[in-house]
Amino acid sequence: MRFTLSLGVAALGLAALIAAVVPAIAAAPPSQPAEGPGGVGDRAATVVKRGLGKAGSGSFVFHKAGAAPAEGRPVVVFLHAWGAPNPQAYGSWIDHLARTGSLVIFPRFQDLNRTRPSEASAIAERILKSTLSDLASDADAKPDPKRVAVIGHLAGAPIAANLAADAAEQGLPIPRLVFAIMPGGIASDARARGIVLHDLGRIAPETLVITVIGDRDARAADLAGRRLLREASGVPSERKLFVRALSDDHGFPALAATLTSPAGVDAAYDGSAIKLPPEPPRDPKQPAPPFKWSPDMALTGEQTTLVSQINNSRADSLDYLAYWKTFDLAAAAAFGGTDAAGLKANPRFSDMERWADGWPVKRLVVETPRPPAAQPAAAPTPATTGTRPKPAASRRP
Repeated sequence: MRFTLSLGVAALGLAALIAAVVPAIAAAPPSQPAEGPGGVGDRAATVVKRGLGKAGSGSFVFHKAGAAPAEGRPVVVFLHAWGAPNPQAYGSWIDHLARTGSLVIFPRFQDLNRTRPSEASAIAERILKSTLSDLASDADAKPDPKRVAVIGHLAGAPIAANLAADAAEQGLPIPRLVFAIMPGGIASDARARGIVLHDLGRIAPETLVITVIGDRDARAADLAGRRLLREASGVPSERKLFVRALSDDHGFPALAATLTSPAGVDAAYDGSAIKLPPEPPRDPKQPAPPFKWSPDMALTGEQTTLVSQINNSRADSLDYLAYWKTFDLAAAAAFGGTDAAGLKANPRFSDMERWADGWPVKRLVVETPRPPAAQPAAAPTPATTGTRPKPAASRRP
């Protein structure tokens, strides 16, 4: 009996030692789909990377090498976060878009420490108009003006909404999709620091407007995302969606839906290696254009932290399935005339697949925003009814 008990204690001790030395093997998250929405795309293709415009305010352009299809390439305008004007920070997503057939235009609308947030929307619109004009006769790029989608991250999200609102007035193609992801940086009023929203009621009714947030640090993005949807009053509710990505730590590495999670660094898309035409020489007889520095040109401490996180972010299952796949499905719906209700009903849209042990990854939460409440009809006034107002009832003290 004593021998059996000693053997049992020894076995327990050995098991504890093995558990301490050999870590448990956690389930791996889903890998990138081989094909289809969010998929790898044409891995054998060569991606053309070039700059248009000028160094201070130009565009980076990406597409597969070779002649474009007869109908042209669908256009994706990618608007970066404040302080992240290098396409390298979003290189993984850009690579996916280019390899799946899109023409990606990355306007460099911010010159660090020289651009005010209030000027960014107008700069982005001016750069995009110039870039599309330059590419119109390019047989390899061949942008299709009937298939334009805009992605905006953080401060790029309100700029994307402004671009859609101003498109007709600025002579730009009407975006069929606005995909505002982790929106932020919106000014509280015209004099406050941040991106000032234009009249979003001018966004075309046929545009599909989707806002995407994560569940980490979500309050600001939640409010901003709902505000963009609410102020796009010309777009019917059946063409709007509010999407929330959920963090999941069932396996390893865990999936964290943070504000910076849509970024994914790829050094192959480093903007410093893509030459933009230099600024034209200035006539020494002409005075330099006036420049007045203001504090909102510099990054705040919080923005500096976000930019650091963006520049260290790597693509994972959230990118493949919560951001890239949802955008691909949304773009196909927008270009094909499907509304948001049809997109929401597609089970693939919210599905996040499974961990390696078969456990499902937390699905996306997809909401249709409520239409604004109807305002009660104003009570008829005495002037319109032709009757005299009744005297107010006397109140007892």
